[in-house]
Amino acid sequence: MTTPITDNIQQIRQQLKPNIRLIAVSKTVSVDKMREAYGAGIRDFGENRLQEACAKQEQLQDLEDISWHFIGHLQKNKAKLAVQTMDWIHSVDDLKLAQSLNRRANELDKRPKVCLQIKILPDPNKYGWSVEQLLETLPELEACDSLDIQGLMTILPLGLSEAEIFDAFVEVAKFKEQLNQTSQLNLKEVSMGMSGDYLQAIKAGATMIRLGSKIFGKRQ
Repeated sequence: MTTPITDNIQQIRQQLKPNIRLIAVSKTVSVDKMREAYGAGIRDFGENRLQEACAKQEQLQDLEDISWHFIGHLQKNKAKLAVQTMDWIHSVDDLKLAQSLNRRANELDKRPKVCLQIKILPDPNKYGWSVEQLLETLPELEACDSLDIQGLMTILPLGLSEAEIFDAFVEVAKFKEQLNQTSQLNLKEVSMGMSGDYLQAIKAGATMIRLGSKIFGKRQ
């Protein structure tokens, strides 16, 4: 017998190309619902609070092939814990955080996969580099050799039209290509698209989408 979560995942998968990684955003979601999503084939889970993520990791230790993605704003004083517990950190949003993660990764002999969070459009409510800031800090980022910098991540401002959303996502994908041509970074991933805009993100070239309510239903 299928469940709403299983049905949701099956419907989403029908819209995805094989190269797109579906990350189930499980913040505030119970471990029982996460197990249900796991049973429907989900292996990538996104959390935005380290404390909550660590508690869930304890309860889901038997599911050894889960990849844990940190997608919330990360404070520098939590860098060590993030490196210890997360396979991916999508929200590396400034140089000081990148350098802090790099130091911790070096100390712990780890090499976490990270994405650089960019603001392709100005947005005072979001963290991240502007295009200009990221270009300016490229030499320092290239020197962070304990980080596996995999790609770019973005969260768009609220209130955009569908056309504006699509155009902004296209700009992010283009910027990734520009960085690959002008820097030593070899970026493969574009982490963009959430429950309300993932179809535009896929069309624009996303390789990772982060869906919460579309999988688990509306949060309490």
